[in-house]
Amino acid sequence: MFPEPWAAEAFAITVHLHERGLFSWGEWADSLSAEVHKPGRAADGSDYFDCWVEALTGLLVGKGIADAEAILGLQKSWQRAAEATPHGEPIALANDPLSS
Repeated sequence: MFPEPWAAEAFAITVHLHERGLFSWGEWADSLSAEVHKPGRAADGSDYFDCWVEALTGLLVGKGIADAEAILGLQKSWQRAAEATPHGEPIALANDPLSS
């Protein structure tokens, strides 16, 4: 069902936040649908979980629950950590060479 472990985590986070009452399932469905139908999305759905993460991010930022700049900063930090992690090793945020 999930192409990568991070996709399963994104799914679980979404369900958890919904169960905590941060958004209704209708709000979530609208957010995901809007993201999936944006121009430039993969016709074959191969970017579905990328859409999922973008939809969740947008929903949380839109509700004032999360900060867009903080999310972007974390994304960049994870990318640097992935690039700095030796092949075959687990990626850890501590591997970001710019982390303090």
